This record gives sequence, C-alpha cells and structure tokens, in this order.
Amino acid sequence: MVDLNRSSFYKWLRRVKSPRERENEELLHHLGHLYAEFHGIYGYRRLTDELNARSGTLYNYKRIYRLTQLVGLKAVIRKKRPHYQRSTPEVTAENILNRNFTAEHLNEKWLTDVTEFRYGQGEKLYLSAILDLKDNSIVSFAMGKSNNIRLVFDTFDLAASKYPDAHPIFHSDRGFQYTSKAFKAKLDKAGMTQSMSRVGRCIDNGPMEGFWGTLKCEMYYLNDFKDYDSLAKAIEDYIHFYNHERRQKRLNKLAPMTYRQLLEQAA
Repeated sequence: MVDLNRSSFYKWLRRVKSPRERENEELLHHLGHLYAEFHGIYGYRRLTDELNARSGTLYNYKRIYRLTQLVGLKAVIRKKRPHYQRSTPEVTAENILNRNFTAEHLNEKWLTDVTEFRYGQGEKLYLSAILDLKDNSIVSFAMGKSNNIRLVFDTFDLAASKYPDAHPIFHSDRGFQYTSKAFKAKLDKAGMTQSMSRVGRCIDNGPMEGFWGTLKCEMYYLNDFKDYDSLAKAIEDYIHFYNHERRQKRLNKLAPMTYRQLLEQAA
C-alpha cells in the first residue's frame, strides 16, 4: 500500500485539471456511449473510426487505446477455432478464383455459402448469403429451417434480380446445392462463371467464412435465442447494420453500402 500524506492527497483532489485531462474525461464519456451503442462489439480501432467520423476529429488509435484500457472497454473477442490438419492440396480446374480476393469493380466476384445457427432445443436455422468482394457487402441472403436447394436458389434469385446486368465469377464450396445441374443452369443463364473451392479447403472461400465469424461473434454468441422468429429477426437486423453502419478500414472507414454508392456515382 502506498503511504500518501493526507494533505498531499487532498491537494491533489483540489488541483486544477489540465485541458488534456478534461478532454480525456470528455472522450471517455463519448467512448462509453459508443461502446454501449454497439453492444460491446467495437474495439478501440472501430471506436476511434466511429468517433472521428461523427465528430470530425482526428484522434489516433494509440490515444483511444490507452483510454479504453484505462476503463476496461474491450471488444468481444472471437472464439478461436480448433486447429485441423490440412489436407493435401488438390488444385482443380474449377477453382478459378484461386484465393484472389481482390476485385477491381462491383459485381466482379461474388462469394456464397450456407451456415447454421442453433436455437431452442437444438433446432436449426440455415442462412445462405452472397458477398461482393469489391465492397464486402452482403448482396442477398435467405433463411430457412432446412439446408436445401431452394434456400440457395432463393439467395441467387434475389441477387440476380437486384443486379440483372451482373456477370461475376461466382465462387462457392462443393456443397450439393452448388454442384447440381439445376444450379449450373441458373449460372449459365445469368452469364456467370462458376468457381469452386478445393475439397476440404474452406480457406478458398476465406472472406465468406470471415463474415460468418463476424456475424456470430458480434451478434449470435451474445444472445440466447429461444425461437426461430427472434433469431431470424436478429440476423436480418445485423446484416442491415453490417451493410449500412459497420465501418471497415479497407473501405476507407465507410460502411459497405456507403462505399458502393460512392463507386456507383463515380462510374
């Protein structure tokens, strides 16, 4: 225990706070509100970006990091997946994307996948989505209680109707839905080029897997869902938040749809 003279302690309490101290107190107040607004899913980097965007300031990451550490504001950390032994690489002709996850234009490269969520007494909700590699936006999505071909078809039809002139490389894993003749016919009719991950190599669809992890870490794992409707509503709300509000550093600290609109206006 520190032996501090009582008079020195009260003198310290009565001191005039420096402008820097007062500014830090105000910053902590704003950071606390932002942290609560985003339900604890934002770490110091995203808090810095959001604060600067809203207030027109230029606070750096180091300063905000020190302040958040001081009061214990920490983002929800994504659970690490268990390490699996890698399989022998099996490069196939169908893997056209070949882990080239950069795109020069909107609707140039689309990724897709299906993931599952549990609710209630072990029941499952399946989510299918399509992601655009240029702006990381979720182009379309569909949900259902069965992992079937209709779920994937509905997702594809929504995207194709939204962007009828799009002819992207369409990348997926080797799920039964994507290897069906009916789905291949849809791609051909839309003028899209099919690409598939190698067997057992989910890294070939990395950005799509990354989105699943973000969604589950920032929303799903933080809640306990008892029924299908509440889970479906939460997923729908999160995807809207992700597309329209969640800033991304690689998109010039803009949300995907804001970034897309700027690109569309410049085209």
